[in-house]
Amino acid sequence: MPGLTIGDTLPNIEAESTHGKIKLHDYIGDSWAIVFSHPGDFTPVCTTELGKMAEYAMQFQERGVKLVGLSCSDVQSHLEYIKDIEAFSTCGRKVEYPILADPTREIIKQLNMVDPDMKDSSGNPVPSRALHIVGPDKKVKLSFLYPATTGRNMDEVLRVLESMQMASKKKIATPANWKPGEPVVISPSVSQEEAKKMFPQGYKTMDLPSKKEYLRFTTV
Repeated sequence: MPGLTIGDTLPNIEAESTHGKIKLHDYIGDSWAIVFSHPGDFTPVCTTELGKMAEYAMQFQERGVKLVGLSCSDVQSHLEYIKDIEAFSTCGRKVEYPILADPTREIIKQLNMVDPDMKDSSGNPVPSRALHIVGPDKKVKLSFLYPATTGRNMDEVLRVLESMQMASKKKIATPANWKPGEPVVISPSVSQEEAKKMFPQGYKTMDLPSKKEYLRFTTV
């Protein structure tokens, strides 16, 4: 499906939202952002997801991230739906992030968030469970695209966010199944001499059959 993908600049969309009219670039400013869609208001999986996003909102805020929700219902529907989300949520937190209204479906098409299989009762396309993580440069750093039947895991969203934020500051990457606080790997573009200067805490080079010294673990 053509549309927004990793490396693309997030379109500077202007839309009505539960916080009034929003222009995405102005709202995001110099922050990181998570722009996420949900298939529909007053639906079961979406209620659990948007409630969890509200629960995790403080953790995202602490990492300099702004949240933006999106679906095709109008603003009044979103405002009524928020009451259900907050009533269901067990953490007691309010939905403080804006939810954009996209009744024409133009925004979900621009952001590559259309579910290729699902339609609403009128036969119109609906959003997938899509999520874009956007950097301060307004470029998409990561995209998730989940089917309507599968809710997103906010711990995974937080994990990949932390990975990318660290990698934006240091020449490192995170290995398979990495969790915050665990060792990371040094970028292969960093020479051994550079690694000694960049990582004075030390690092461990794995002894592999190839004898190539490319797998180096360190802590940050």
